[in-house]
Amino acid sequence: AQNVLLAAHTDERGTAEYNLALSQKRGDAVKEHASNMGIEPSRMSVVPYGKESPASTGTREQDYALNRRVEFISR
Repeated sequence: AQNVLLAAHTDERGTAEYNLALSQKRGDAVKEHASNMGIEPSRMSVVPYGKESPASTGTREQDYALNRRVEFISR
């Protein structure tokens, strides 16, 4: 069985500490949802990245929205 890394991200607004905590909560919420849909929780691990790896570098609301995400990475 493959394991899945849940890479959790935020937009750039807020402090580094706040965004790390927020990305952890975001990743945990996705993990819980995936678990409720039948994925074994022990196969998923959350890594909070905060604002450190933006998908978009713009400052429009749609750029911020792209950065608020959780990526599923199979391992």
